[in-house]
Amino acid sequence: MEKKLAVIAIGGNAVNRPGEEPNSENMIKNIENTAKFLVEMIEKNYDLVITHGNGPQVGNILIQQDIAKDKIPPFPMDINGAMTQGYLGYMIIQSLKNILNEKKINKEIASIVTQVVVNKDDDGFKNPSKPVGPFYSEEEGKYLQKEKGWDFKEDAGRGWRRVVPSPIPVEIIENNTIKKLVDSDFLVVACGGGGIPIIKENNKLKGVEAVIDKDRASSLLAKNLNADEFIILTAVEQVAINFGKPNQENLSEITVEKAEEYMKQGHFAKGSMLPKIEACLEFVKSTGKTALITDMEKLTEALEGKTGTKIIK
Repeated sequence: MEKKLAVIAIGGNAVNRPGEEPNSENMIKNIENTAKFLVEMIEKNYDLVITHGNGPQVGNILIQQDIAKDKIPPFPMDINGAMTQGYLGYMIIQSLKNILNEKKINKEIASIVTQVVVNKDDDGFKNPSKPVGPFYSEEEGKYLQKEKGWDFKEDAGRGWRRVVPSPIPVEIIENNTIKKLVDSDFLVVACGGGGIPIIKENNKLKGVEAVIDKDRASSLLAKNLNADEFIILTAVEQVAINFGKPNQENLSEITVEKAEEYMKQGHFAKGSMLPKIEACLEFVKSTGKTALITDMEKLTEALEGKTGTKIIK
């Protein structure tokens, strides 16, 4: 059976569950659980490039640095993003390697610290929209906004979160490196947290204060690699319209045209499902191939067409 290449994006909340203490033990436990489903894909003859979110993790680093700011100067956001790429990449490749070794599957793995270029004039810098860190009540969010000068927004009915600039990714600096590793049969972890946000200025690369949406960056990577499938793993089994209402309707398959119609009608929340739909549409429109959104634990069933939401041209 011919191999398929899939770029598969794991949400930051698959590493730290909402309401769960964000310690290393919980993170490793959750990643080990995720890795089991990814290895099942490898056993089904998939080559994988794995991307991951970092919103909760980079948000936690920002809180830690704010608390310790009188002792150690806070780092800029691009360096905080690089930190999360490093430690989450380490956890992911170690978990995958342990399971592969148990199953006696010989597969090399690499985690790539990835820089992603954004436009310095992107409107995202003027309108912070990317949720990072933990959830707060409305009262707590408004207090911190006043106390710290941070921007807060309500996040899809789940609580209030700090938001930071989220410019659109335009270029992946390490794209050729990732492609060479994939061509050499490596399992690759890349574009963690959407990539480290940088701009090109006077022929030099320079980090900027932002967090790139990991689904948008993953879509760009999937397109660049000519992936056969683009998969987003999230907290719901299927995309829905009228989400959370009595007339909620789960969607098993939607066309680009229908998805755009639902977007115009305001069915997808800006802080959660909307960027996922937009990322899938970009991939499908650019390649004519299929994108899939589903819950991690339903991945095997979704690949068999039993659940999940497929976005087709």
